[in-house]
Amino acid sequence: MKFRIIFCALFIWNAQLIAQQTFKGMIMDKSNPEDNLGVFGANVYWLNTKVGTTTNEKGWFEIPYKKEYKKLVISFVGYKTDTVEVTSLKPLHHFITEENTLDEISIAAKKQATSRSFLQTQNVFTVNSEELLKAACCNLAESFETNPSIDVNFSDALTGTRQIQMLGLNSPYLLIAQENIPMVRGASQVYGLTFTPGTWVESIQIGKGAGSVVNGFESITGQINAELVKPSTDNKFFVNGYGNLNGRLELNTHFNQKIDEKWQTGLYVHGNLRSQKFDNNNDNFLDTPLAEQINVMNRWQYANQETGWVSFLNFRYLNDRKQTGELGFDPDINKGSNTVWGSEIKTKRFDFSGKLGYVFPELPFQSMGFQLAYSNHDQDSYFGLRDYNIKHESVYANYIFNSIIGDTRNKFKTGISFTYDDYEELVETTTFARDENSLGVFFEYAYDNSDNFSLTAGLRLDTHNLLGTFVTPRLHLRYVPWEKGVLRASVGSGKRSASIFAENQQLFASSRQINIINSGGNIYGLDPEKAWNYGVSFLQGFRLFDRKGDITFDFYQTNFENQVVVDWENPQQISFYNLDGSSIANSFQVETNYSPIDRLNIRTAYKFFDVSTDYLSGNLSKPIQPQHRFFMNASYETAKNENGGLWKFDTTYNFIGKQRLPNTSTNPVEFQLPEYSAGYNLLNAQITKVFSNKFEVYVGGENITNVRQSNPILGSDDPFGVNFDSTIVYAPIFGSAYYAGFRFKID
Repeated sequence: MKFRIIFCALFIWNAQLIAQQTFKGMIMDKSNPEDNLGVFGANVYWLNTKVGTTTNEKGWFEIPYKKEYKKLVISFVGYKTDTVEVTSLKPLHHFITEENTLDEISIAAKKQATSRSFLQTQNVFTVNSEELLKAACCNLAESFETNPSIDVNFSDALTGTRQIQMLGLNSPYLLIAQENIPMVRGASQVYGLTFTPGTWVESIQIGKGAGSVVNGFESITGQINAELVKPSTDNKFFVNGYGNLNGRLELNTHFNQKIDEKWQTGLYVHGNLRSQKFDNNNDNFLDTPLAEQINVMNRWQYANQETGWVSFLNFRYLNDRKQTGELGFDPDINKGSNTVWGSEIKTKRFDFSGKLGYVFPELPFQSMGFQLAYSNHDQDSYFGLRDYNIKHESVYANYIFNSIIGDTRNKFKTGISFTYDDYEELVETTTFARDENSLGVFFEYAYDNSDNFSLTAGLRLDTHNLLGTFVTPRLHLRYVPWEKGVLRASVGSGKRSASIFAENQQLFASSRQINIINSGGNIYGLDPEKAWNYGVSFLQGFRLFDRKGDITFDFYQTNFENQVVVDWENPQQISFYNLDGSSIANSFQVETNYSPIDRLNIRTAYKFFDVSTDYLSGNLSKPIQPQHRFFMNASYETAKNENGGLWKFDTTYNFIGKQRLPNTSTNPVEFQLPEYSAGYNLLNAQITKVFSNKFEVYVGGENITNVRQSNPILGSDDPFGVNFDSTIVYAPIFGSAYYAGFRFKID
């Protein structure tokens, strides 16, 4: 026993001596004080020796150490060479600065249109503006056509609204943010994604599973964050024109101006119009709504590198109008009558958002930020004889402090947030009103050993006037078992109040009667929703025929402790009630990315969903939700000529499997639907001719396979009758749609 103790002591002592032979540190860029501070590829060596190394992708280095080594030299192209005196083995954290005396060097590189990081702890997929140009991306709702992580569906047969899903669940369970400020929520849940034009978007970050506690407690299945173009990096002038054969016309213009060395501003104007009527399926209803929108945003950017202050200010006004219904509907004549069925949705919205940040000049790893947002959303609408109006006033404030514990391997974020929401709704003849307010504090710790392990653990405590006082935990883990292999895991909970009418507006375009089974809760008589999300993901990079690629396997489960069940299994009713039993959504996805030849990229994905809920009538799979989906996107571009011109070719294919349809067995025989829909194929394609760095044109087609759902509106011949229903939509309504457009810009 004594021998064992001596042996262990010697072993530990020798291990310590061995560990002391290595000196560690991190090299950072003083002018880039973001979360990822590391400089990749910096040279590090001991003065007057040949002992040296380079920093890894995160800026970390390890170099052999001897007692006689006293001075460490750090050099990097374009930066001042520093010599640091080393007096202990404590990890070094050193900031390098740009060398102003060097001549300007221009380095051009092709930025990936999409990327999934091997280094981030969370499972995040980034889409930049180059990817958004691959399809007819006219607004944020249409920005996911080439992305397999997000599913895009039509919500009904009348409004043409596209709703997105992640992990088999609808968008209300996502946190949808604009520059990390929650934006699409409450009254804007259904149409809010159509309020952000695609040309305004610089990049989109899509995170699966539990999100960060910094952004709130509502995220359940994931987070989508849209970063807008910056006045400092956007073109001085930009114009995009678009038109398609179903009568849709759009125009986007950007004007950016540098005011002085610190202030820059941008004016962004969007307008769209659809004035032509189409009824290709001859059911006497418009296939796509008549629409017009004016959307104006003024954006200000302030940056002072000397003091460390940065700021963004956004002011936006929107006026959006949609009209749908029967071909002969005239709002001035037929509104409120039961002779011709029609609908109008009029929305006016003003919102403001501001971000103020400060980076401590002598401590670039330490910063603080303040976010403030206000919105006023006013929607007046009716669906036949059913009125639905909603006013939603919202205030959001968030203070965040970032720093480190000991060294930059240990980072943390902490802060306090406040939200206020004032809702006033008119549902037919009944008024619903509620105020929601919450105050929360949060702490998030991130550890990264710069090699093969990292974690992010967050906890927030919120007190809410309707949801009570509760704790929200989130945990993300990342482990690298071997080269180019990354295993991630996450777990976390989310809680939210369901705005049952705003989130399900399509159900007003039917004869279904609204039934709320009141349980004495604080929100429409219902309890708040709460769910846990668990996920694992494995990403493996590979080389095949000396070409790079990667494959990703994802599995996520969302398990509801309580859910507001939206039950439309009775064709004469739409019922809302608290979950009594089980509601689970399982999602599996395998995705590959591969470039078999230069400038050709192929992305494929297979998805399997198993989503089931205990309804009053028993456990059923989610309606209008395919179990199987297959996706493929192929993009190719030619080499640039001397003027910067080239051709781009993009194709996206989707197979959507059969879907369970809501129960219609109690309808008359002529209004009954089968239990399942048939699967179908969708094909989109686009060709872009880039003439120069300033001008390009594009043509394309959506749904080239011309898939159309037959009989999308039940009872269309009697829209005021008991069997009228436009909500059971599982396939496109319009058929093929071809478009063309141009882009012109001045740097």
